[in-house]
Amino acid sequence: MREWELVKETWLHRVNPSLKLGMSLLLCIAAMFVRNLEIMAFIGSGLLVLFLLFTGQPLKRILLLLIPFCAIFVSTASAMIMFGKGETLWFEWGLIRITEESFLRGMLIGLRALVFAVLGLTFALTTRPVNLFYSLMQQLRLDPKYAYSFMAALRLIPIMTEEFETIRNARKVRGSEKVKGLQGILFRMKVYTIPLLSGSIRRAHRIAVAMEAKRFSGNESRTYYYKIGFSGNDFVFLAYMLMLAVISYGVNGLFGN
Repeated sequence: MREWELVKETWLHRVNPSLKLGMSLLLCIAAMFVRNLEIMAFIGSGLLVLFLLFTGQPLKRILLLLIPFCAIFVSTASAMIMFGKGETLWFEWGLIRITEESFLRGMLIGLRALVFAVLGLTFALTTRPVNLFYSLMQQLRLDPKYAYSFMAALRLIPIMTEEFETIRNARKVRGSEKVKGLQGILFRMKVYTIPLLSGSIRRAHRIAVAMEAKRFSGNESRTYYYKIGFSGNDFVFLAYMLMLAVISYGVNGLFGN
């Protein structure tokens, strides 16, 4: 898990998380209503520039992350292209029937899925969960008791991962991983699930007791160790997104509907 934290910080990492989340959601909603292939391709290209250049990840890791989403693009687009309906026939062989309309619709659906994937990956790779929840509390007035609950849950994930590795290594040393078949799968689910769940319940209880002991309450005005505000990076990000939208509409007017 730590190797994913060793990235080069760019200006995109310093954009306000609430603004980044809001613009990403708006762009996802807008992409759902786009019916023009040129607009979708231009939006995808603009987002791909952010993903490739400003996520701070090495190129090898970026290409590795794109592999499953490229597979989704190929599968969704090809299914619509080969089995869609249309009037202008390009190719027909058995059940496969490729038309101009099905090709355009398939490419549009595939690009839409790719846009969603690139947006989600860009947001995840450039936003720290702690900063996101602090921003939601400070800018969007999210109730602290919900924000801190989510942060505590996120912090439990790497702890549970390490505990799972510890249990598995201990069972390997004892030679307990040799049971095969359905009975072995059910047995392994039992021996892993029960310790992980019991450990998580104990940690959640300790966190709740510690917060009560420190007189934590979401109803009172609070001070924050991390101050999340706005900077010039937010205006750059907002201007880039607005420019992307304006040029997309220009592309629509140039190529027509």
